[in-house]
Amino acid sequence: MRSTQDFAEFAAAVSPRLRRMAFLLCGDWHTAEDLVQTTLAKVFVSWRKIRRKEAEQAYAFRTLVNTYLAYKRLKRNEEILTSRVPERQVWLPPPETRIVVLNALATLPPKSRAVVVLRYWADLSVDEVAAILGCSPGNVKSQSARALSKLRPMLDDIATESGSPGHSLKDSPSHSREERHEAGDVWHG
Repeated sequence: MRSTQDFAEFAAAVSPRLRRMAFLLCGDWHTAEDLVQTTLAKVFVSWRKIRRKEAEQAYAFRTLVNTYLAYKRLKRNEEILTSRVPERQVWLPPPETRIVVLNALATLPPKSRAVVVLRYWADLSVDEVAAILGCSPGNVKSQSARALSKLRPMLDDIATESGSPGHSLKDSPSHSREERHEAGDVWHG
């Protein structure tokens, strides 16, 4: 039988990572806090049902992503459409790179954003992301490929402008050429 003390220890250990992941998903610290609190409440309700200790974190990740996606469905009417794209700065100093990355993530649909955050920030495998999102590995690969192709022009410009010539999203050291090819990205040159 799992105790509330076990849950308190788990929540204390996983909260910082959930908070950062929630922030990457929604782009707002206040909303991220709300998402984490809702997630932890849902995990607590199901706490005694989670049998394997190693499944706790995956269950929390999945609950967070589902909570975020439900939040986005409810908040869809707050989006403001404009007829023109905002102008970008010519040069961004390194501290602002984080903001640009968050803005780039904000251009993705919620599920694609979840795939990118889980795959490339949380560093989960395709199969782990598929399990968390409740979809097929092929769906994760195609969502990832589409999201990266959308992000690449924005983030490659930043890498070039911030003085990191030659570094781009496609040259990411954390993913091998085979992994990028597996995700549907084929690089030439």
